[in-house]
Amino acid sequence: MENITVTSPLLPDLEEFHALLKEIWDSKWITNNGSFHKRLEAALAEYLKVPYVSLFTNGTLPLITALQALRITGEVITTPYSFVATTHSLWWNGIKPVFVDIDPATGNLDPARIEAAITPKTTAIMPVHVYGKPCDTEAIQAIADKYGLKVIYDAAHAFGVEVDGRSILEAGDMSTLSFHATKVYNTIEGGALVMHDAKTKQRIDYLKNFGFAGETEVVAPGINSKVDEMRAAYGLLNLRQVDDAIAARRKVAVAYREALRGVPGLSFFDDMPGVRHNYSYFPLFIDADKYGMTRDELYFKMKEAGVLGRRYFYPLISEFSTYRSLPSAAKENLPQAHKMADSVICLPMHHALSQEDVERVIAMVKQ
Repeated sequence: MENITVTSPLLPDLEEFHALLKEIWDSKWITNNGSFHKRLEAALAEYLKVPYVSLFTNGTLPLITALQALRITGEVITTPYSFVATTHSLWWNGIKPVFVDIDPATGNLDPARIEAAITPKTTAIMPVHVYGKPCDTEAIQAIADKYGLKVIYDAAHAFGVEVDGRSILEAGDMSTLSFHATKVYNTIEGGALVMHDAKTKQRIDYLKNFGFAGETEVVAPGINSKVDEMRAAYGLLNLRQVDDAIAARRKVAVAYREALRGVPGLSFFDDMPGVRHNYSYFPLFIDADKYGMTRDELYFKMKEAGVLGRRYFYPLISEFSTYRSLPSAAKENLPQAHKMADSVICLPMHHALSQEDVERVIAMVKQ
């Protein structure tokens, strides 16, 4: 019996991709802001309902570049419950991460705990829309405005997510996206930075191309994170089918919820009112006492049966050697984050799951 993978990449039609590759080969323009790159930036801005998008070669470099562009220094308040790239981007900029606990109802940074962590060295807040669930952006912005802080959202999971018809990417000073192969929408590897004005877009575009503002003029110590034409063409094709993929994911989420609701010891997130979700993950939380098995016991039993879940996010970023000596990383400072990290298992969730696959996952969890 084949393994059921936790995710599967959204792939464009191979013949259509070949046709676009032929165009690229004929043009002999394979990178450096070519026509497919320009088309994808424009198409993404339209799809995501944002004014400006700058493409990057992965999802980590937009975080690093946003911090540079906004000249963030000192300390930044962030969450321990995320992928390590969130905090690594701070480290690479010489910034001290300050961890704040999460809201157990969402898994996101808890606004009620932010103010207590602000010091004279705090310059920004870096929240994460965990699993694509929108943060409380209004509460976070109110705190940022009160203390004169910038807000950079790690929206790696939040492609296409909207609240009351408006893109979640409108929040804060900038938002970053990941287009990694495991995401709802992918360009194999890739990412983007979303900003609100043309001047900032220009500065970002300089920074991601060595700082070049012309053939002989370098205006900043930039890096190289440009996207090639092949991945831009791939991304254009995937944009055509991402809505169908999200619809397929939603059906899987509905099936999981219907089957697992009421099972002792199991809990999960429901859709938030007014939110267009992208169903990027399906995190399930295990109460071992009521379920009769720990999260890790379930994880390894599933693995033995060829049902591949993921303990996402475990362990917390604050537990890794680079960060565990920080005062804010102390376990007693992050009780909700530790509880979630120790109980979560993400079930298989992607557009290619069959009804049989979904039933097999459900049976494995329920038994």
